[in-house]
Amino acid sequence: MNNRLKQLLASVAAVAIVFACAPANAAEISVAALFTGKAVLVIDGGKPRTLSVGDVTGEGVRLLSASSEAAVIEFNGQRRTLTVGEGTRLGAGGGFASGGSGKTTLTADSRGQFYTDGSINGISVRFMVDTGATTVALSTDEARRLGINYLAGDKGHARTAGGIVPMYRVRLDNVRVGSITLSNVEAAVTDGMKGMSYALLGMSFLNRTQMMRDGDTLTLVRRF
Repeated sequence: MNNRLKQLLASVAAVAIVFACAPANAAEISVAALFTGKAVLVIDGGKPRTLSVGDVTGEGVRLLSASSEAAVIEFNGQRRTLTVGEGTRLGAGGGFASGGSGKTTLTADSRGQFYTDGSINGISVRFMVDTGATTVALSTDEARRLGINYLAGDKGHARTAGGIVPMYRVRLDNVRVGSITLSNVEAAVTDGMKGMSYALLGMSFLNRTQMMRDGDTLTLVRRF
């Protein structure tokens, strides 16, 4: 290998390292949960991550402060204060991400909960938005009504107020909320939800939307 070729390969490797190490120019960030001194953030649709005040992610997102009410985050010199369920796009101009083609706005009830009608696999379902739920969650009764063969799913266990109960992880063909329809959505089916008249709209759906809360309204915008 001649010297010129060696120099060229070295230059290419150096450029690759710079791109790999450089922070992203923009990041979509939403808050899944809040605690004193900690926040659970979802960045660019990834898995929820728990950050303590002062932590910086590989993307360059820093948690400046956090309480049970709100978190202050910083990215590329921009700061935002977010509450649970809120999201923002920072860097590359900042502001909220307009994202995908589907959009729906929900209104909170008198207790501050967001309920909405939608469907799973084309069958009507009542949802409650729950950013604390890792996935869409259904009772076994609801799964049977929807024709979901949950017994063929991956079996595990969940701890509930009534004790430890069986839980099955499944994939839903599609989940629709308003004008947003997502395919191949992970869900959990459990006996621990017996008697509930609704399903939980958890983060396996919400992670794929941009969540923007304004008072008693929550707007979901499909991202991917």
